Amino acid sequence: MPDKQNFELKMISQKIYPVEILQTKQWLEEIIIGLNFCPFAKKEFVNNTIHYQLCSETKIASALAVLTKQFEKLVAEPNIETTLLIFNEGFKGFESYLDLLDEANELLFTLGYEGVFQLASFHPDYYFEGEPFNAASNYTNRSPLPTLHLIREASMEKVLSVYKDPQKIPDNNIALAQEKGAHYFQNILKRIAKLHQ
Repeated sequence: MPDKQNFELKMISQKIYPVEILQTKQWLEEIIIGLNFCPFAKKEFVNNTIHYQLCSETKIASALAVLTKQFEKLVAEPNIETTLLIFNEGFKGFESYLDLLDEANELLFTLGYEGVFQLASFHPDYYFEGEPFNAASNYTNRSPLPTLHLIREASMEKVLSVYKDPQKIPDNNIALAQEKGAHYFQNILKRIAKLHQ
C-alpha cells in the first residue's frame, strides 16, 4: 500500500509545478544526475537552487526578451545558482532551436554577459554534427523539451577547479551513453512523458 504522506506530497508537487517542469525535473534526476552527466548538478538540485522558467514564445525575438529577463533575474538574485529556460510551445524543430541558440549567444555578448554567464543547450532531437540521428551519444543533450541552461561562469570555474580531469567530462559522458545504448534513454524519456500527462 502506498505511503499516504508521500502520495500527498507528490500530489502537492504536481499542483505546484506545471507538467513540463515536472518532466524536466525527473529528466535531471534520472539522466543528468543519475548518470552523473553533470557532476555538479546534484548539489543544486538537492539544494533547490535551480530556477525552472517556462516560456511559451514561438518567435525568436520574443524568446530573447524572456531570456534577457532571466539573465537579469540571475544578476539580481544570487541565491539562484542556475536557470533552465524551458520552451513548451516553440522551437520543437532542432534547426529552429539552433537558430534560437545562435541568437541567444549573440544576445549574451550584446548584453555584456560574456565571462559572466554561458549557455548550454538541450533538445528532444539534439544531435551532434557527424553523428547518426539515433546515436546514443546524442542523448547526453536530449531533454524532454527544448531548453536553454543559463550557467554562472564563476560557479562553473570554481567547481571545475576541484574536479579531476574536467576536460574529460564530455568524452566520459559519450562513452557512458554508448554503453547504455539509445533504447535505454528512449525508454526513460517515453516513461517521463507518460508519467506527467
